Amino acid sequence: MNSPIMIACAHGTSNTQGAAEVNALRAAIAELRPGLDVREAYVDVQQPDLVDVVAGLPEGEAAVVVPLLLSVGYHVKVDIARAVKSRPGSAAAAPLGPDPRLAELLDQRLREAGTTDNDVIVLAAAGSSNPNAAVSVEELLGQLRELRSNRMVAAYGASAKPSVPDAVAMLHEELEGGAGAGESAGAVDVGGRVVIASYLLAPGFFHDQLAKAGADVVTEPLLPSPVLAEIALDRYDAAVAKMNEAPAESPLEPAAASPAEAPANAQEGAFFKAVRRFVTKYFPR
Repeated sequence: MNSPIMIACAHGTSNTQGAAEVNALRAAIAELRPGLDVREAYVDVQQPDLVDVVAGLPEGEAAVVVPLLLSVGYHVKVDIARAVKSRPGSAAAAPLGPDPRLAELLDQRLREAGTTDNDVIVLAAAGSSNPNAAVSVEELLGQLRELRSNRMVAAYGASAKPSVPDAVAMLHEELEGGAGAGESAGAVDVGGRVVIASYLLAPGFFHDQLAKAGADVVTEPLLPSPVLAEIALDRYDAAVAKMNEAPAESPLEPAAASPAEAPANAQEGAFFKAVRRFVTKYFPR
């Protein structure tokens, strides 16, 4: 039996370097698993759109969508879930994070940036309106705290609080022992800096914003690193194992839709695709 197709689904970016890094990640996944059919898809900004990729899968072929995303959020819970639901025989894997290996990679990036024990760290994630995303980031922060003794806080580029600039300002004030400073106010007077640990996959809109947040140092994103390909394959394998545990009914046999449901589902899909294309055209990332 052939292995299910892997749809390696990224967010999408208009940043050339960021797009190249994600493509290289897909290539690394395929290199680690010769013979695995690894396909490209995006939930925003770039093409091919995930909905179109899922719709174009060969009839009767199983597939697993692996989110090349670092936490559970809208794209995982809504975009990817909707695409998988539209095609029986498809499944969604967990996102790449949190994972202790990502904490180790962040620690490596911090060391590469010259971070010392005296520095304070903002773990900067993209952010999501889904509260589960913040839970994932806080879990990753806990894993990073097991590796480093620095004062650390999590912050977000959008949709969640605190924002990265607010967290940076708070930590600057703590280092200076200013009024209203937090738990370490006045305790560190050894030339410590505020360092942003970029908990982002690749260069793009959100990483560009980190340079404007007022920190002394910003680390590089997680890519390139072979660790991401290894985690993606682990997520794929876990999803395949779960599919194989399902009742032995015919998973690829589609459920019959009523005549009233079919047009409604098609209209809903067309509406969301039209909205996404409008946002992509006029509000590029």
